[in-house]
Amino acid sequence: MKLFISILITALLSFVAGLFLPWWTIAPAALVVALCIHQSPFRSWLTGFLALFLLWGGLALGIDAKNQHVLSTKLAEIFPLGGSSFLLILVTALVGGLVAGFAALTGSYIRKRPVGE
Repeated sequence: MKLFISILITALLSFVAGLFLPWWTIAPAALVVALCIHQSPFRSWLTGFLALFLLWGGLALGIDAKNQHVLSTKLAEIFPLGGSSFLLILVTALVGGLVAGFAALTGSYIRKRPVGE
């Protein structure tokens, strides 16, 4: 249950922060959630990764569908993705997931640090 709640809170906090602040605020959002909801380091990483992978993947997919894959196809031609808009969305989701996952992992290790060090 903690895993599901952490995913929801991380995704919600990151979405709201992303509306008003730079993209990298997903990292502090995932870190704060990992500090507040105690889980093992792997589960913290997994919650941060899944929350932002799904959030950024869903947002990118929605934006891509609205403009009928025009922009993503052109961007995918610039990068070595073979012009595939799906791969561009997947890379976008992976970047968001990795940033949030490692931020959540950092939060988990900060919480586990013994007092006095």
